[in-house]
Amino acid sequence: MREKILIADDEQDIVEFMRDALQDEGYEVRVAYDGKEVLNRLVDQPDLIILDIMMPHLDGLEVCQVIRNRVSCPILFLSARSAEADRIRGLAVGGDDYIVKPFSMPELKARIQAHLRREQRNHFDHQPKLLHHGDLTIDLDSLQLYYQDIHIPLTSLEFELFQLLFMHPNQVFSREQMYERIWGYDAEGDASTVTEHIKNIRAKLATAAPEMTFVATVWGVGYKFERN
Repeated sequence: MREKILIADDEQDIVEFMRDALQDEGYEVRVAYDGKEVLNRLVDQPDLIILDIMMPHLDGLEVCQVIRNRVSCPILFLSARSAEADRIRGLAVGGDDYIVKPFSMPELKARIQAHLRREQRNHFDHQPKLLHHGDLTIDLDSLQLYYQDIHIPLTSLEFELFQLLFMHPNQVFSREQMYERIWGYDAEGDASTVTEHIKNIRAKLATAAPEMTFVATVWGVGYKFERN
């Protein structure tokens, strides 16, 4: 079954260029030209979303905030903004990657393939597996996290990061170790990405269990899953 990619960008030439190149790679491609149209395209259940930031009606950041609790597939931001603050904001609202325009098509294809491979690895083993710690439950089959009966919606990367810590309680991982394990040694980017995803994980856990600390910072070293 071909993977479905949703491209959202208000520049028609760029959309057509990406669509043709990705269709040549065998992907099934859907397109949207503004933020509201992205919301309507979610019924296609894309496996990956390429999301431009500057779009009419709703910009890409707003769209990501709206849809992130409804979709767990990778979201790759496209933007002409290259400042670190812009990249951090994109990751903070739930993006999995941030690509600066102008970009090369080989690089975009490589990043798409890397994210889809990660998704395939996550879904490879369909045997139900539940891991428990206190009121926390991780379902390795559906890639879901629960506190008591409350579902805590994590993106695929957030789930992988939390799972790494969860399965090694009280073991401290540096940001660099976590980045290499989850993104891979040849990934384009840096370990500061981990910090933003950890912030997102903590914020989501706090909505269900505000009094609990599950992901502890070990200052000057990294993070660990703390047994409460």
